[in-house]
Amino acid sequence: MPNLQEKQKADFYRYFKRTIDIMMSLLCLPVAILIVGIFSILIKLDSPGPLFYLQERVGQYGRYFKLYKLRSMYVDAEKDGPRWASEKDPRVTKVGRMMRRTRIDELPQIINILKGEMSFIGPRPERPIFTAEFEARYPGFTKRLAVKPGLTGLAQVKGGYHISPKEKLELDLYYIENKGILLDLQILLKTVKVVCLGQGAR
Repeated sequence: MPNLQEKQKADFYRYFKRTIDIMMSLLCLPVAILIVGIFSILIKLDSPGPLFYLQERVGQYGRYFKLYKLRSMYVDAEKDGPRWASEKDPRVTKVGRMMRRTRIDELPQIINILKGEMSFIGPRPERPIFTAEFEARYPGFTKRLAVKPGLTGLAQVKGGYHISPKEKLELDLYYIENKGILLDLQILLKTVKVVCLGQGAR
């Protein structure tokens, strides 16, 4: 059982993180709206279909929520069923590839953060079908659900799309065990580097 000091520290971190999430979201929102507006035009010019893509994901404590993204794939991308994204995925459009390289397709998730469904930093949320599959293959995968999912996380800045689900789980569990203001700041700074260099995209 955690002692009083540990509980106070955990409570402070949780409230501090939520405050920072709200402040950062509100600060980023005007720029995000401008960028989303520009890419909305490019998406329409590039391929037919909706601008936004809503997908069910598994959040903290196993709660489902709708994750918002700019559409980066063709509308019939999953006609053969759900599939984990691969390197140079043929389902991704030309504009989608550009957005994924810079993570612009993830910008609408600022809304998920404001709603309290996500945080800026945390394990990336998976779809229910993959969560069940990975839990069967790698027991303990659902331990990732102990914290809010994030817009970016340790697994994303360490390996991005190139790491396996098992490696992703190890990094996510390390984050959960060692989460704190300093680690969040380190991940945030590394995320800026990843976005600027376009690393780990697929």
